[in-house]
Amino acid sequence: MTSPTANASSFSHVFVAVRAGPVGALTSDMAAACARAGLMGPAEESFTTLSESGDLAACECSLSAAQAEILSVSLAETSLDFDYAVVPAEGRRKRLLISDMDSTIIRQECLDELAAFAGLKEKISAITERAMAGELDFDAALTERVAMLEGLDLSALQECYEKSITLMPGAETLVATMTANGARCVLVSGGFTFFTQRVAAAAGFHAHRGNTLIDDGAKLTGAVGRPILGREAKQVALEEECAAHQLTVSEAVAMGDGANDLAMIRAAGLGIAYRAKPIVAAEADAAITHTDLRAALYFQGYAEREFAG
Repeated sequence: MTSPTANASSFSHVFVAVRAGPVGALTSDMAAACARAGLMGPAEESFTTLSESGDLAACECSLSAAQAEILSVSLAETSLDFDYAVVPAEGRRKRLLISDMDSTIIRQECLDELAAFAGLKEKISAITERAMAGELDFDAALTERVAMLEGLDLSALQECYEKSITLMPGAETLVATMTANGARCVLVSGGFTFFTQRVAAAAGFHAHRGNTLIDDGAKLTGAVGRPILGREAKQVALEEECAAHQLTVSEAVAMGDGANDLAMIRAAGLGIAYRAKPIVAAEADAAITHTDLRAALYFQGYAEREFAG
């Protein structure tokens, strides 16, 4: 077996894990994961603790590139009760956060919640689920769902936002901490600008992008503005934000849960699947399933004492 602590000069990657509970139990499970991969479990003193006093424990240890590759394969084949990332140590803290909104920065799917005001939530939610799983064309599915809302009074949008939309745990901390460290934070959604504008302001994002619901001044017409912001447009948003701020895509972290987030997740230097559909989790660099959005900070090497907000 190869020890992750054998040669400090060879360290190029980091194995970081996050879980609710005591830090000692987490480091024990991390060591066991290394052992299962054929790597000698790191000595306790080789772990760096990122958080132990709050409701989440987070720790990391260093690996060589070869060890990181071996461990990544082993972890992917193992059922775990903690969130983790195996990432390059260099360039770990990203300078751009680009994130999906629905079921990522907020707990809900805005269109589904809006559909409730038209008595169509169950019907529209079923289409949303299939679209996010990659079973339906996103543009066509969005057009179909919005058409069902024709005639809905515009007052329902504000009522929906006020009564139904809530931020995901850790959202404000994630955005505030990255902002405090010089990163730009952009919300990019296949949802609608009525909601992205308000959610971006509530969570502290610098900018937002979304689709537009067409209305006649009093009610929704059942149409959505063109072009539709879908999978490819999210990647374009990532590339445009990088170009505008003299960044490379490797300096970005992209996060989302649905199939329409895949292109930007693949393109970014760190792609995170947040409580995502299997098709997304399988292709992301890391996944957050058991904890909350603060894990995205731990993956970048932030310690709890550095959190803002």
